[in-house]
Amino acid sequence: MTFSIETARLRLRPYTAEEAERVAAGDRPGSGWSPGFPREDDRAVARMFLAAPRTEPLFEPQLIELLSNDQVIGGIGFFGPPDAEGAVGLGYGVAPEAEGRGYATEALLALLHRGFAEGGVRRALADTTHDNTASQRVLEKAGLCRTSSDDELHYYVLEG
Repeated sequence: MTFSIETARLRLRPYTAEEAERVAAGDRPGSGWSPGFPREDDRAVARMFLAAPRTEPLFEPQLIELLSNDQVIGGIGFFGPPDAEGAVGLGYGVAPEAEGRGYATEALLALLHRGFAEGGVRRALADTTHDNTASQRVLEKAGLCRTSSDDELHYYVLEG
């Protein structure tokens, strides 16, 4: 059985190597991707995925697909498996036309649930720029709390 996480509206599933190559290249024809995907951040994640050894699917970058039409609208993932203390970083993003619909929050809640329930995650870490209030709202809706800030970033944590 192929790894995936499903919610009421979304499916999270790991990239295939072919998809990662296409995302890294910004290849769009016939892709089944939302018009604003991939973003530059998605391309960077795909390049990292291609360069890294495979781990457990839960800890590889995930594509966010709409269940209603299988269209890829973004990406999400942990930055590798948890460290010795169970801490893991995370990141996410959706195409501009998919913003404001709760998809990022829904995907993040599902990923966190699976990571804490089955993946040995005990602490999730994230950061966002000061001006990215939408991402700050997503993190807070998913239960992360701002712990500190510097000149560029706000830092968030969720303890399990």
